Amino acid sequence: MRFDLLTIFPDLFVSPLQEGIISRAIQDKKIEVVVHNIRDFAVDRHAMTDDRPFGGGEGMVMKPEPLASALAHVQEEAPGGRVVLLSPQGRMFTQRLAEEFAALDHLVLVCGRYEGVDERIRAHFVDEEISIGDYILTGGELAAMVLVDAISRLLPGVLGCENSALQDTFSRGLLKHPQYTRPRVFASYEVPEVLLSGDHAAIAEWRLVASVRQTMKLRPELLTKIVFSPEEIKILRRHGITTG
Repeated sequence: MRFDLLTIFPDLFVSPLQEGIISRAIQDKKIEVVVHNIRDFAVDRHAMTDDRPFGGGEGMVMKPEPLASALAHVQEEAPGGRVVLLSPQGRMFTQRLAEEFAALDHLVLVCGRYEGVDERIRAHFVDEEISIGDYILTGGELAAMVLVDAISRLLPGVLGCENSALQDTFSRGLLKHPQYTRPRVFASYEVPEVLLSGDHAAIAEWRLVASVRQTMKLRPELLTKIVFSPEEIKILRRHGITTG
C-alpha cells in the first residue's frame, strides 16, 4: 500500500517513519510512504503556502495553488489515490475505518495547518475529511501518522504475529482483556491462575469475560453495538453478565 503525505513540515515524519513496525514495513516493501513538501509547489519566490483570510479574522489560511499543484503531482506519480484531508470537522477515525482504508491500494493524506485550508481545496480537491478526535492539533501531521500506523498494522505481513490485529482492542468493538507476563508474582500481585493452566478453552472463556467486564467498566456504550454468539451469551450469563 502507498501513502502520500502532503505537508509543509516534512521533517516531522523523519523519526516516526524510521522506528519500529512502520520502519520494518517500509524496508520489507509492505508499505510505501512518500512525503511531499507543499512549499515545493508554491507559486511565488518566497514559497508562500499561507495567506490572510478574505473578510478578515484571526490566523492564516493555507493557499489553494500549492495544494492543488502538490495533489496533481501525486496523481501524475501514482494515479487514483483516495485523497483525505486531516481536519477536526471530518469523519471520526475508528478501527472500522482503518479496516476500510486498509483495503485500498493508495491513500493521499493532506496535512492542514493554521486556520485550515482554502475552502475550494476542501470542497473540490479531496475525497473526504477525517478527524482523529474532538480536539485541535497544531497541524495534521500527527493525525496523518496515526492513520499510517493504524492502517499499516492491518496489512498482511506487517505484524510479526498475523493474529495480533484480530485480537486488538476494538477489533470487534470490545476493549481488550487484561494482559500479563513474567514474573508470575509482582509486588505481591499474582497472575490469574487460569492463564497458567494450559487449558485453552478456559483461557478463552476468561478472556471473553474479562474483555466484556473491562468494556462495561470503561466504555459501556460500546456494548450496544456488539453481537454475541449464542455460546458467548451462555458463557457470559454463567458469569452473571447480561448483555441486554
